Parts: sequence; C-alpha cells; structure tokens
Amino acid sequence: MSDMPTLPVTFRPGSTRVVLLTAAVAIFVVITAVAMLLKLSPGERVSFIFTALLLDAVLLLLARPKVAVDEDGVTVVNLTNKRRLEWAEILQVTLRPGDPWVFLNLSDGTSLPALGIQPGLAKQRAIADARALRALVEARSAADPEGHRG
Repeated sequence: MSDMPTLPVTFRPGSTRVVLLTAAVAIFVVITAVAMLLKLSPGERVSFIFTALLLDAVLLLLARPKVAVDEDGVTVVNLTNKRRLEWAEILQVTLRPGDPWVFLNLSDGTSLPALGIQPGLAKQRAIADARALRALVEARSAADPEGHRG
C-alpha cells in the first residue's frame, strides 16, 4: 500500500503546533517586556511573568497531542492523558467530514479520540495521516487473523 508509512511514525498537527508554540514564545516575551517597562513593584512584575507562564502552560498543553505508532501498537497522547493500545484493540480508524479529529473505535466498544490527527489548519495532511493510520491498522489485523479483535 502506498499509504503505508514505515514504522515508527508519529502523527501530530504540525501547523497547529507551530502556531501554538510561536504564540507561547510571543506571549511570554511581550508580557515580560511589558512587566519590565512599566513602573511596577517587584511583586507585580512577578505576577505578570507568572501570568505569562500560565498562559504558556495552556498553549503547551494544546500543542501536546500526537499519535505515535510502532511495531507493537499505537500510543495516543491527548491533552491530559496518554493511552497505549495494542493493534488488536483498534477495530477502525475514522475521520468523517466535520469531525474535529480522528476517532479510534476499540474492541471494548468505546471510541477514543486521537487529537494528534486533526484537520484544523492542514485538512489534506490530516486526511492523509488518517488514511496511513487506517492502512497500518488494517495491515496489522490482516497479519494477525487470530488476533483478539472483536
């Protein structure tokens, strides 16, 4: 399959991540500069810088999502959690029109959002990444016909 990447591979929203990390640096620099330029007490300056750090922490959290794939399975890293999945646990990879990100339908009957593949700023890349992940899942399920799927 031409959509099949070599392993290991990591999918992440590259453009979104660049925007978020650039914004984090810019916010920190601007707020820190304002704190130093204004006639503020040391405590007020510290509170400005602390606020900048809190804003940066939120932006870094938003830049965290990824889907890491290796020979043994898939690791989904979302905003606040990380989950390791064996190949047999993933039944289907879906990205329907209008979906904010890829969903993994799992053998336990649940669906896991995979924020690492999202069509936000780079729709075509997200579609290609979803197809690549789907091809990997299908290839792994075909390679293990007696797998513990279902």
